[in-house]
Amino acid sequence: MIQLKTMLNCIDNSGAALVECVMVVGQKRHASIGDRIVVVVQEQRNASSQGMASSSTSLKVKRGDMRHAVVVRTRYKVGRGDGSVVRFDDNACVLINKSGDPVGSRVNGVVGSELRKKKWSKILSMAPMQV
Repeated sequence: MIQLKTMLNCIDNSGAALVECVMVVGQKRHASIGDRIVVVVQEQRNASSQGMASSSTSLKVKRGDMRHAVVVRTRYKVGRGDGSVVRFDDNACVLINKSGDPVGSRVNGVVGSELRKKKWSKILSMAPMQV
């Protein structure tokens, strides 16, 4: 359950480490796995941890940038059609551009399989594992 002012980890290699939700797109109250939100970058990853050369510090996003994102993990329990319930250790998202393509080229960490129902197949294909 992601709402206004919720802090999320950014698990792609776009350059953002921690983002804050400022709006849920298309809904009134809260977002769940697979929903689109608008975020502001609060903390930025350093370029050396992303495997970039030290002379090139050109990250795709900077602190203070406002971007769209897709929620891929939530701490709030999410029920599934077969009766099972899944819950993750943190809230996480993947940054996307306005047309819906991911900003980064890699996803670090697991994502929820609810993304398949919401038609986020590009994010699913970049992720190492779906739960």
